[in-house]
Amino acid sequence: EVQLSESGGGLVEAGGSLRLSCAASGFTFGDYAIAWFRQVPGKEREGLLCIYPNGRNIDYADSVKGRFTISSDNAKTRVYLQMNDLNPEDTAVYYCAAQTDGRCTIADYRYAYWGQGTQVTVSS
Repeated sequence: EVQLSESGGGLVEAGGSLRLSCAASGFTFGDYAIAWFRQVPGKEREGLLCIYPNGRNIDYADSVKGRFTISSDNAKTRVYLQMNDLNPEDTAVYYCAAQTDGRCTIADYRYAYWGQGTQVTVSS
């Protein structure tokens, strides 16, 4: 069974940093592309970054460029989202998702597997 589980969310002051972790199991980690999305209640889910099986990554959201980075640890089957210089507009539930054909895409419907999400709240 494919499972994704996010952790590392919480409350942080503006200007602070958090590192989210996505633990993956139930599939060959090196075959899937993994992306991070976020969603604010009442708004559409926003694609942030994605990492290919070969480690190459792609940014989708201008709002986080230069502040957020994605990385993976194949040995630990984890993908990380390092978030720096956080601001209140970054407050959202953050999700990781797995794309089974190994290709990154901003289209959330292409991702077959999702974690349960982790809440990030940034105070001003």
